[in-house]
Amino acid sequence: MNELPQQLVNGLLLGSMYGLVAVGYTMVYGIVQLINFAHGEIFMTGGFGALTVWLILPGGTSMWVALPLMIIGAVLVATTIAVGAERLAYRPLRGGPRLAPLITAIGLSLALQQAVWSLYPEAKSARTFPQIPGGPIELGPVTIQTGDVFLLIAAPICMAFLAFFVMRTRIGRGMQATAQDPDTAKLMGVNTDRIIVVAFALGAAFAAVGAVAYGLKYGVVEYKMGFLLGLKAFTAAVLGGIGNIYGAMIGGLVLGLAETMATAYISHVPGMEQFGGQSWADVWAFILLIVVLLARPQGLLGERVADRA
Repeated sequence: MNELPQQLVNGLLLGSMYGLVAVGYTMVYGIVQLINFAHGEIFMTGGFGALTVWLILPGGTSMWVALPLMIIGAVLVATTIAVGAERLAYRPLRGGPRLAPLITAIGLSLALQQAVWSLYPEAKSARTFPQIPGGPIELGPVTIQTGDVFLLIAAPICMAFLAFFVMRTRIGRGMQATAQDPDTAKLMGVNTDRIIVVAFALGAAFAAVGAVAYGLKYGVVEYKMGFLLGLKAFTAAVLGGIGNIYGAMIGGLVLGLAETMATAYISHVPGMEQFGGQSWADVWAFILLIVVLLARPQGLLGERVADRA
């Protein structure tokens, strides 16, 4: 058990990345009742946006100078695609059958994968992502890799900003009103179209930060990286209570901890030796989702928005 503190930190870091991406799922669902299955690919385009900025910078540029520019590039690419998708793909279908935008989201997901593959043919195999210089940081029994430091700082800052934005700004209050009752909000003067665009943009910005964290953590980006991580983030959103912003981050942390602990310790349980290790990490993540949904279908924090169908 002397490795428990390290595993806890690993789980919290992994869960923070899931939570950053899960926020986009839950914000969009809370306002327009849409599961945006292209969100994982928006996360992926953010990673390639950051990589593109790095590639066009002059050789020898310090990573400390490049990293803020890479974050800006990732956010700009991801939010542009998300806002464009909302305006061109989802808004025309807003009053139609609920299956139509779902199918559109799946099609957009595949289209984004192929677009990135076309722009970066070498992305069929993982592309190397630049790293923050320096060695790992030792904090007692815990070792934090240099790439994880960014996530350790970015995740709390993003969540604090989101809490302030939603609770203290006019647009944030408009988001809450639109989530509760869009028709009444519109009658009260809330521009619901603008609110929906902001929700897509904010979710994409958080996913872009998560993509930069992914690249720094694993050292690579690839055109398929959004598929599985997007599913994990959606799982985190459901675990926390889809439609609940804070639940998305809590669901991400729970999922990250559960996945890490199962990977590390399941193999130590008598008779379960073959079910441990990294190859089973994804399986245990979705088993957790099934267990939580059986015990508490509304998620850990409950659904904040009732089904308006």
